[in-house]
Amino acid sequence: MSLPSNALASLPEQIPLQDELPFHTVRFRSPLPGPRLIVTAAVHGNETCGTFALKRLAQQIETGEIKLLCGVLTLVPVTNPKAYRLQRRAGDRNLNRRLAPVETPKKYEDHLANWLCPLLAEHDGLLDLHSFQSGDRAFALFGPANNTGPLEPFLQASIEEALVQRLGCNRFVYGWLDTYAKGIKRRALEVQAGRFAAESVDIDTAYGVGTTEYMRSQGGWAITLECGQHDDIGGREVAYQAVLNTLIQVGLIQGTEPKPATEFEVLGLYEVFDRFHTDDQFARVWKSFDPIAKNSLIGTRADGTELRAEQDCFIVFPNCKSQPGQEWFYLARAGGRLGS
Repeated sequence: MSLPSNALASLPEQIPLQDELPFHTVRFRSPLPGPRLIVTAAVHGNETCGTFALKRLAQQIETGEIKLLCGVLTLVPVTNPKAYRLQRRAGDRNLNRRLAPVETPKKYEDHLANWLCPLLAEHDGLLDLHSFQSGDRAFALFGPANNTGPLEPFLQASIEEALVQRLGCNRFVYGWLDTYAKGIKRRALEVQAGRFAAESVDIDTAYGVGTTEYMRSQGGWAITLECGQHDDIGGREVAYQAVLNTLIQVGLIQGTEPKPATEFEVLGLYEVFDRFHTDDQFARVWKSFDPIAKNSLIGTRADGTELRAEQDCFIVFPNCKSQPGQEWFYLARAGGRLGS
């Protein structure tokens, strides 16, 4: 069973911390040394395709159907138990923002971060399984090129680039944190101009740090796989095959070596726009990866200001429900990595 029981679902939103489901992992350790991989699901509680996949895989390993050759495999079928119980994105706050240990935890996800962050740091790599609200097919997000810069220094780009092409999808996205940081700088200027109150919006680039960014900060590699739309049960198989491919590729299990995607799409995020007012409106109903031609109208601000594409691009993560001071949509352009 991979959805919360009726008894759990019927509980009130706020219950004592000790009454929440315990944090839970399924860990397999071979007698032989090897890679240490962690796979997470339901970081957002309403994204459960990975939960089904990881419970299926755990059962196969427990019965001997799949054998661990070496190393350590840690599965976290439900990373955020409160959000999972409530069947929504977050419990008290978004776990996948500003992820770091919290000295004085107040919200549920603060306590969760104090468990999850050390757990991530014990491993060499992370595959984080998610799903999305709007879009047409699975896609994966990978990290920056090797660099020693201050924002997200990284030295394992070759590992991520090899793995991301073998997950089983053919759309790959990069550029999350540096684009987010650019948006934070613009948001800070809006605060200075008086558009937003400083206490009502996030103007710290650390707010963009989630599971994968934290993993890279600890010296590991990390990939996010968006397996499909939330309610598409086909996403469970996408998640399962991606985990198997990853296990084979890193040498934890036997199997036919996954072949890299040959026809694929690479998109680099380069811009993010905040919503300023609830009356800011999109020009049409957008979904992630819709192409936008140069000079096309994307949306209109409440004051009549038009937002148009300065170049041919793609819209990513459009959110018609975003609040003022939060990300409204991202833009991406084709190419730039993976030989494209």
